[in-house]
Amino acid sequence: MNAVLDKEREQLELALREEPGNTAHQYALALLYIDLQRNTEAIELLDRCIKVRPRDPEALYARAVTNISMGVYRKAACDLLKTIVLDRGCIPAYKHLGFVQFTLGKEEAALKTLKRALEIDPDYVEIYCVLGDAYLDLGEYDKAKEAFEKALDLEPENAEAHSKSAMYYLARGDMKGLKREYELLKTLDAALAEQIGSLFF
Repeated sequence: MNAVLDKEREQLELALREEPGNTAHQYALALLYIDLQRNTEAIELLDRCIKVRPRDPEALYARAVTNISMGVYRKAACDLLKTIVLDRGCIPAYKHLGFVQFTLGKEEAALKTLKRALEIDPDYVEIYCVLGDAYLDLGEYDKAKEAFEKALDLEPENAEAHSKSAMYYLARGDMKGLKREYELLKTLDAALAEQIGSLFF
């Protein structure tokens, strides 16, 4: 896989050397750098893109996600807010903004953002996972359980939803429930199951 990405990277880097101001090449190479976890280089390219096209929701969103992976949450939040203003239907931007708000301790703002996303797309599974996390943090266990159960209703095989349910059972001290989710995760996401298993079983 990396050999394919490296070849693609070389081609894009060459194209960019030939046309240094080409924002399409900058954006494409930035996405590739993100895949290769070369986040600093991705940010530099996205900065250049956004300087030329400040109202480009895709570039703003990509820069926000990269900043989140680097732990730069406030900058990410600014870009996500701009993305939503420019593209109200970009549901992943709401999800990430909710996550950032929740991470920064702004649970009420996170709930508002996530609920707004569900008004646009009530079947977006990942929103329910973040929503459940926010409710767990607030100690609203029934609402957290409801959110995780909704995610699992929509996608019964979704590993993230099962891992969130596992954390719900852990928070409630329900080791039976945790064990049940752990057993399910063994077939859905062995690496995730192993993490839970090594900590609790």
